[in-house]
Amino acid sequence: MTSSLTDEKYIGIPRGMSYYEHYPFWYGFFNALGIKVILSDKTTKQTVSKGAALVVTETCLPIKIFVGHVVELLEKGVKRIFVPSLQSIAPKIYNCSKIRGLPDLIRNIIKEDFELIEPTLDKSEKNHGFYDLLKGSVKCFGITDFEIIRKASKEGWKLYNNFHTMMRNGISYKDALKNALLGKIILKEENSTEYPINVALVAHGYDVFDDQASMKIFDKLKKMGVKVYSSCQLTDEQKIEGLSALNQKMYWANELDMTGTAGHYLKDNNIDGMITVNSFGCGPDSLMIEKIVRKAKEYNKPLLCLTIDEHTGEAGFVTRLEAFVDMLYRKKRIIQSNISKTNATFVPKTNICDTVLQ
Repeated sequence: MTSSLTDEKYIGIPRGMSYYEHYPFWYGFFNALGIKVILSDKTTKQTVSKGAALVVTETCLPIKIFVGHVVELLEKGVKRIFVPSLQSIAPKIYNCSKIRGLPDLIRNIIKEDFELIEPTLDKSEKNHGFYDLLKGSVKCFGITDFEIIRKASKEGWKLYNNFHTMMRNGISYKDALKNALLGKIILKEENSTEYPINVALVAHGYDVFDDQASMKIFDKLKKMGVKVYSSCQLTDEQKIEGLSALNQKMYWANELDMTGTAGHYLKDNNIDGMITVNSFGCGPDSLMIEKIVRKAKEYNKPLLCLTIDEHTGEAGFVTRLEAFVDMLYRKKRIIQSNISKTNATFVPKTNICDTVLQ
């Protein structure tokens, strides 16, 4: 990183946590204001190790990864880092304590001299709404004109909406993100293939779209002949309806990713099975997955629960996926065989007397 950054309008964004859902918005917003976005590199084992070395053992994997990305941005010479405090996304709808206290965590464990940009979103309190978040994000650059900020937010929403439109149409995360940042939108994946097995993957974006954390679970399932569906293919209305199917009221900010998504796909007869992925030590997820497990039994939907941390071995991870997918294949073959027998045409044996007389 060159020293010229000291005179530039720039901001560093760690590739972790809310990045996987909100980055298109922030990229469009900051660029519209002439602020250069510097993104940390993709997660590696070293990223995880750097983050894990600074926090207590009980900290969940996504937070360790996020801390590692902050460290690596600082190593590149980026001294202005964006870590928003996302307290509440709606009245009485909260994030978990580790997400809410993320700026405080970073400030207390990293002793280097750097500028922490930490605007707050808390819709359970006054004067901490969305536009207050945006104002706090650019205050350090001397940008205070509300009309300028509002116009920049429109550019952010344009990229954000294009990104999620592509995701809902089945475009892969990587392709959707790449095209959204280029200002493009595609609605059909090239060389689309029909898959014999359909699986719903129930997880937060930061657990499955980070290739290091999820060990490229999408690619692995695709090679096994599995079509993967996730919360990204659903609208908020569909997820809220899914919550009702599980007799669940929304409390956690990211509950739509888990119970809302699970509730929707449990009712979908085209989904052959469901896989949940969560990080070891995640309190909210442990409660939500318990609810999902119970409801999956009621719907007679096969379910595989995977828990990940920095010690998860890829061999065991793949073995569990292969065994689950193999079970889904065998179950589907049995169902199709039974249907074939049921629909078989009955041909009466009319020559039985002739056979006996012979």
